[in-house]
Amino acid sequence: MSILFFLIIISLGQLGSTETTARLSKFLIGDDDSRIYACSDRVFYAFESNGSIAWSLHLPYSCNSTMPPVHGGRGKIFLIAENRVMNINFLNLGTSPPTADVFLGPEKGQEDSSDIIGLAVSTLSSSVFINVKNKGLFAYMMRGQLLWSAGPVLSQFGYRLGCRKGVEGCFFTSVPMIDRCEASLYISNTAGELYSLSLRSPHYNWVQDLSSYGKDFTVTPGNNGLLYVIIPTKAIVLALGVSMGNVLWQRSVGPLRIADCTPVVDSNGWISIGSLDGFLYSISPSGDVNKFTKVSEVNSVIQVSPFLDCSGYAVYISQAEMEGKNSQLLGDYNYVSALRPTGVVFTLLAPTTGAVYWSESYPGQFLSILSQSDLQHFAVDEGILLAFITASRIGNQLMCRSKNEQLVSTCSQARPKPLKIYTGNSGNEKKIMLFLLVESIVLVVLAGLVRFCCIFWSKKKLQGQDLGNFLAKRRSLQQKKKEYDRTITELEEKAAEAAGGHEIFDDLGDLVRERQGIERKLSTTYSLGRDGTNSQKTNSILPVYDGKSRSYSFQSAKKENVTIFRTLSDSSSEQKSSSGNDTDSSSWEEEEAEERQSIDKAKGKAPIEEAESSSNEDDDDDADADDVVDLKSSSDYVSSSNISVHPMSVESIQRRGRRSSWLKRRRSMSSTN
Repeated sequence: MSILFFLIIISLGQLGSTETTARLSKFLIGDDDSRIYACSDRVFYAFESNGSIAWSLHLPYSCNSTMPPVHGGRGKIFLIAENRVMNINFLNLGTSPPTADVFLGPEKGQEDSSDIIGLAVSTLSSSVFINVKNKGLFAYMMRGQLLWSAGPVLSQFGYRLGCRKGVEGCFFTSVPMIDRCEASLYISNTAGELYSLSLRSPHYNWVQDLSSYGKDFTVTPGNNGLLYVIIPTKAIVLALGVSMGNVLWQRSVGPLRIADCTPVVDSNGWISIGSLDGFLYSISPSGDVNKFTKVSEVNSVIQVSPFLDCSGYAVYISQAEMEGKNSQLLGDYNYVSALRPTGVVFTLLAPTTGAVYWSESYPGQFLSILSQSDLQHFAVDEGILLAFITASRIGNQLMCRSKNEQLVSTCSQARPKPLKIYTGNSGNEKKIMLFLLVESIVLVVLAGLVRFCCIFWSKKKLQGQDLGNFLAKRRSLQQKKKEYDRTITELEEKAAEAAGGHEIFDDLGDLVRERQGIERKLSTTYSLGRDGTNSQKTNSILPVYDGKSRSYSFQSAKKENVTIFRTLSDSSSEQKSSSGNDTDSSSWEEEEAEERQSIDKAKGKAPIEEAESSSNEDDDDDADADDVVDLKSSSDYVSSSNISVHPMSVESIQRRGRRSSWLKRRRSMSSTN
């Protein structure tokens, strides 16, 4: 890309009287009174909009003609005179004359070689910001107290911000610019880096390196969420986001003047800047470009910065007509030269629509009046004339608004925009969504694992023994539970096939209780979760005993609910008919009472175990390991099926066998009698 460099050779001369040689400095248009404030050598002037002098003040030091005065609030103006900052107070003009005091700098007679590069004033925070060459940026209260100071380099967490290419010879080199909506300050250094600082503290919001565009640029806050940067050597306008400093868009304009190419931003957020090609370029906040011209652009140039009118919606521009203009490209530089001017056209137009409200050529009626005023004692150019036209509000058909009203209008456009993490490519969007989904799943899994580990390692069993013993005991309980399940299932199948056989029903209750005890331990003490009481209900129904009958319910292999009741007969007729067997009957009744007592104890075993602590369960763990025995040697009926049951079940089966033989013998004797 070729680098553009513009050299304008224009001599407008004096548009006023030729009898005077006094020259005015850069000027300031008052916010409230529409007066023009300028300085000439050691005299400070306040002009009315018609060109007459309202008042003047002699200063002890010479003004800096290249820096305009700065509005400091009602009745107060700050300006740079030599290497000092002067404070001019004219609030009580009716009762006392204006005064000038040294705000910053050495007193009279003292020497100080510090050069003041520029200053800015924030009336909202009542602060003055001064950039001193090779020293840094200083923030003062209006009363003169130092608030804070900042340099171009800030080291934070071992990382250096600012002057990344070298500290030597790096310093702030621009005039501070204030964004009133964001309460931020912008300043650049010699390395082409742009800083954003807070007005309240020396805190860097961000540092943006713009050296790839050039080291000389002009910064203009848009007060609408955007920061405009003008690169005159490349004729480029950049729009930066005030929050992060990232470049939002870039637009090319016509050739610009290097010395003074300050743009203006209207209340709609449009930035307007004049070009040496004779066009006024107006760019919207979204980057749309409009070009306007009143005269033929062939032999016209705009070398004076436009001014915003009192409404904030229109701008005044000045187009100089030349006898001839030439543009020549030499190497990487473009030279623009022009002959002497033949006239000037002043125009008021709206950048958004291009509507022209007023236009007048020099010399005109108003300009003739200015030439007869106090301005005739000064050398003026088209820039000064454009400032007086703006202050006079000539041709303005729009309603004027105060600076605060204009500020509110522009600040209302600074709406936060949602952050876009996609680049516009649908493939990238899908990849990002997939990544976010996988990341969410991983986070959920990790959270579950952390929760499981916290619960698992807080178990009492793990605190008393190592993890290996705990897992070995858990596997042992699981194996025993499987054996119980297999035994109970086989007994239930046999009971369903032969419902009349009552020998195995009593064993099921004991086996179910043993299995429930193991399940309770697996779900609480030896579970992988937290310790707790198992409230799980079993599908099997324990045998019910009321002294005369017993019952047992289960589900057969055909998914049928089976309930078997057994009632013990105690008929008095049978007892009377068998008086010879009283001894056998009484012995059986004693045996039956003992059996009932053992059953009652077995029935009360489960709730007692539920109330036991985990420490008592440890004492039973070793005994549980031997609870499963082989029924092959205990009962001929059970041995044929190779079923393993509890020892209590073996004893119960033996008792039932003896009782069955006794009942058969008793019935045979009764029938004989």
